Amino acid sequence: MGIPYDTKLPPDLRALKREIEGYAHEYGLDFYETIFEVVEAEDLNEIAAYGGFPTRYPHWSFGMAFEELKKGYDYGLSKIYEMVINNDPCYAYLMRCNHTVDQKLVMAHVYGHCDFFKNNAYFAHTSRKMMDEMANHGVRIRRYVEKHGEDEVEAFVDRCMSIDDLVDIHSTAIRRREEHSRYDFKEKEEDQLRLTRFKSKDYMDDYINPPEALKAEEEERRKKQEESLRTPEHPEKDVLLFLIDHAPLKPWQRDILSIIRDEAYYFAPQGQTKIMNEGWASYWHSTIMTTRALSPSEMVDYADHHSGTMATSRGRLNPYKLGIELLRDIEMRWNTGRFGKDFDDCDDLDKRRTWDTKLGLGRKKIFEVRRVHNDITFIDTFLTPEFCQEHKMFSFNYDEQGGNYVIESREFEKIKQRILFGLTNFGKPWIYVVDSNYRNRGELLLRHEHNGIDLKLDKAADTLANIQALWSRPVHLHTVVDNQPSLMTFDGSNHSIKNLGESDDPRKHSPGKAK
Repeated sequence: MGIPYDTKLPPDLRALKREIEGYAHEYGLDFYETIFEVVEAEDLNEIAAYGGFPTRYPHWSFGMAFEELKKGYDYGLSKIYEMVINNDPCYAYLMRCNHTVDQKLVMAHVYGHCDFFKNNAYFAHTSRKMMDEMANHGVRIRRYVEKHGEDEVEAFVDRCMSIDDLVDIHSTAIRRREEHSRYDFKEKEEDQLRLTRFKSKDYMDDYINPPEALKAEEEERRKKQEESLRTPEHPEKDVLLFLIDHAPLKPWQRDILSIIRDEAYYFAPQGQTKIMNEGWASYWHSTIMTTRALSPSEMVDYADHHSGTMATSRGRLNPYKLGIELLRDIEMRWNTGRFGKDFDDCDDLDKRRTWDTKLGLGRKKIFEVRRVHNDITFIDTFLTPEFCQEHKMFSFNYDEQGGNYVIESREFEKIKQRILFGLTNFGKPWIYVVDSNYRNRGELLLRHEHNGIDLKLDKAADTLANIQALWSRPVHLHTVVDNQPSLMTFDGSNHSIKNLGESDDPRKHSPGKAK
């Protein structure tokens, strides 16, 4: 089989690529053709600032990200060892100054990511030609800059990017809108607009078609028309989609908002599977390196760099470490049969500790886990009390009296709850569109599904201002402030917060019924 994509690699790296790719295939990894490009450190920082897409549209925030990455590298605080893009073919970048052992490790890690991108269910909806689509997005936005001016377009992109997380990450398998052609201009059937009138002679008309009945029917239809303006019928979590459909935007603005939304959905699975994805790639780079690729002289350097990747610190969850250790724990449990009713019902601690039915299903199980789970279901399904005890896990909280963080609990349920809470919706609030004609004024009403943690009011106020700029009318947010139902409002010039009683609750739709 030829290698049509890696002709720019130097001969030594081309040989390494063939070697590591062969090991990955031997272990059963399945991935798209992978293109490795060798770049300088500054170029890699620039590509990373663009999210891995050097052809992405221009924006000042990417420049800020580049400066942060560059300073981190210059001062020895951080270094990007690898970057890989979910695409067909996959693109991966190697830093030219890396040592040979680092290039081996990066390649093995990349093939783990590529296998995960191709086979995990949560990436199934993503575009496999995103490198080309990003380039198209950049061309379109640059054209709008030339036509409407850099300041106006950049200000609009700022607003869109500030709300790019107001999407429904769980909706990718749900068809929300009926398919229709943009050239379908059919008018409503005229019969649907007519009142119900029966044929009659003139002198019998008031008897057969009573004016009171016609007036009541007209009033009912008017009420239904007004009610139809109160879209959506149920709370809508995909705020960007709602704004694209209903906000009074210009065509170029609607196109830019659609671009931001498309990219948000492309990147969303990477946030949903951070622990699994990094754990899977780390599992395979450690397996390939320690069983196949390492030479004796490279062992110390590899151990040093691998341990740095797995290192943990206070107040931070290392996805590499948690992911790889939980995958290894699953493999061990399914190899030894430590799952199922018999094992769960066993109360003998010594017997549980030495339990081994020689099943040997571990490798098969972790491939299944890689295919069907995201981080939340991964942790919820496979985190065990034994795992937490072995890895000395605990939950912590802030002690206001002492002014520092303290261990809150070592109980399994508390630890699991804390991890899952931080992973749900990436730790961000749930926001729904409730009413687009609030108080019959064409104002927008949003609802925050309060889960015990109040919004950061300064950030909520800025977000309301950006949504109001898109909606052009006042925007309201129903939330909880200091344990009181409250309504935050931005009317285009002033912010306000009003305390509400339960009787003042605008629209009592449960977010659980959201589309």
